Amino acid sequence: MKTKTLYVLAFLLLPPAGLAAQTQQPDTTLNRTVVVEQEYAPHIRDAAKVNVLPRVEEPVVSQKAVEYDNTLSASTFIPADTLQAFAGQETPSKPMPGYLRVGYGNYGNLDARADYLFRFSAKDQLRLTLDVDGTDGKLDRGEGWDKWNVYDYHTRAAVDYIHRFQRVDLDAAARFGLRNFNRLPDMAPGKQKFTSGDVHIGVASTEQEMPVQFRAETNLLLYQRQHGYGYEDAQEAIVRTRADVWGALSEGQSVGIVFRMDNLIYQDIAFENYTALGLAPYYAYRQDNWDIRAGLHIDPSLGFGEGFRLAPDIRVQYAFPARLVLYAQAKGGKLLNDFRRLADLSPYAEPAAQLDATYEQINAAAGIKVGTLSGFWAHLYGGYQVLKDETYFTALPMGGNSYALGLSTWNMNNSYVGGELSYSYRDIVTFRANGLYSNWSLGSDGSESMLAFKPTAEADVKLEVHPIAPLRLHVGYRTICWTKVEGERMDLVSNLYAGATYDLFQGFGLYARLDNLLNKDYRYDWFYPTEGFNLVAGLTFRF
Repeated sequence: MKTKTLYVLAFLLLPPAGLAAQTQQPDTTLNRTVVVEQEYAPHIRDAAKVNVLPRVEEPVVSQKAVEYDNTLSASTFIPADTLQAFAGQETPSKPMPGYLRVGYGNYGNLDARADYLFRFSAKDQLRLTLDVDGTDGKLDRGEGWDKWNVYDYHTRAAVDYIHRFQRVDLDAAARFGLRNFNRLPDMAPGKQKFTSGDVHIGVASTEQEMPVQFRAETNLLLYQRQHGYGYEDAQEAIVRTRADVWGALSEGQSVGIVFRMDNLIYQDIAFENYTALGLAPYYAYRQDNWDIRAGLHIDPSLGFGEGFRLAPDIRVQYAFPARLVLYAQAKGGKLLNDFRRLADLSPYAEPAAQLDATYEQINAAAGIKVGTLSGFWAHLYGGYQVLKDETYFTALPMGGNSYALGLSTWNMNNSYVGGELSYSYRDIVTFRANGLYSNWSLGSDGSESMLAFKPTAEADVKLEVHPIAPLRLHVGYRTICWTKVEGERMDLVSNLYAGATYDLFQGFGLYARLDNLLNKDYRYDWFYPTEGFNLVAGLTFRF
């Protein structure tokens, strides 16, 4: 019995690398941590630029969130699809349905969020969300340059609805986004506006006893860029259809197939319409200490881009009784360079031409994860990536002495090693650290300048302390060292940050977030400066 208990604890504390969305069990420890950080902490500018940890889905208050399957997306996180160990910070089992946060800081930083969950019944829930963040101040561009009068306001609104039938969940969502901002005065076009709108509807089986499980959805994604390189008011429409079907062969064995189709349609821009398809059959085995997945990504494209691509979807993992997990995997997949992804890479950059999808031909990794009952957790890994049509920054001449920051693609390879470490003592002290070293190289006939903003080394260290019930403190340091190009590097990202939250009484609190405490000058985007020392402080309400 003791040995069996240790087996169970090993699986719970050290979740397997690369679990697919359709088989992954909810990790309540992870969910609790994310909820607290999302609801109490203000927006962290440029945090998304640091790509050390895998992306975490934004949490929702409802017990079951609207799910957007990303099984066929490229596994460009390093290592691919691995989950982190987060220390639990307890939240009420039935949180208050309403949440409001309002904050303001120097550089005119605005941070506001409103959220309300309507629980009409045990089967019907409706969630309304509004997010606004922005800045309006002057940034120092360095010696010999005038300060940049920057403004950037981003508004997001969403409605999410879910209805639970006896054996199927129906979910629907509508989202709207608006971003107004300016570029540097000597960069064109000067002003920019991005407008987006999404409509989603999906169904998913919930009866675990059914021999075949499924999840399916369809989405209409609209996006408009107001000004750009050779276009005005360019519009992109994507009809995205996804379906995932799987079933058990016997105890511990299952097979499944994932289908995805993206129909991309463009207006007022010289881009070709095309259809991107994806098919991913797989076999999965989970029994005793083994977790095995064997599959294949098949990705044809019709009308534009590389016509036919293949990538592996393989994982082998073994969990030892002594809280030790060994794994090896070879993954890959397609990542569309649509308007949304280009804006995420850099809102200031323009596509030099229509960009083919970035395709991860292979991301082979091996690693070891170990945990202890005392609260320590460690993960060491290494791997190699082959990327076709990976994005990079370039300069686009706009006539005269005017330039635009451009995005283009080239074949690149990357070998990497990294590690993660965490420690938690109850809900009093939590320490997390992660680091990644990468060695980038180019395909034939590539220019070194393409690697200018590829990170060589990344690290993030964070300490959180909960000394008394109403007070939480954190301090951390984030750094990025860029690849050396022609003997020179871009400025090192060196960000010392801190923050605090304090609950004055039930439902009402204060928060503060200090960023770039060392007041360093560094860049996430070519030419574009970031804020020096900045502070955002405000109030939070629960109702």
